[in-house]
Amino acid sequence: MTAFTSIFILLVLGGLSLFVHNTAVTISVAALLIIKLTPLSHFFPYIEKQGLTLGIIILTIGVMSPLVSGSLPASTLLKSFLDWKSLLAIVVGIVVSWLGGRGVTLMSSQPTIVGGLLIGTIIGVSLFRGVPVGPLIAAGLVSLFIFNK
Repeated sequence: MTAFTSIFILLVLGGLSLFVHNTAVTISVAALLIIKLTPLSHFFPYIEKQGLTLGIIILTIGVMSPLVSGSLPASTLLKSFLDWKSLLAIVVGIVVSWLGGRGVTLMSSQPTIVGGLLIGTIIGVSLFRGVPVGPLIAAGLVSLFIFNK
């Protein structure tokens, strides 16, 4: 892919993300454009190799912060083992984590899938009022159809 093609794709994705008011994708596109068009571009191998791990770490920090800040007391967390809705949430959390792991494997082994996930996410956000939080889960679901693991 030529430099012009990748910049063009980023600009289209940036325009679409602005149109659908998707701040996370807009900021991501802007950051990638800045990196691409400056001497920072030599960091792309590191970003490709470690970016997903760093993103998962930041997401995990965000999810766990209510417990540490005190807005989700430990007593409430312990009571979740007594409520059927919370138990269901635990089971779904386990399944989603498993799917996310499969998604990481799929995205690593078949990077061509990433384009489809991006397009699907943008369509879901723009047409169905979705939230762009599930590319790893989406990849995990795709892996159920194309892998026999």
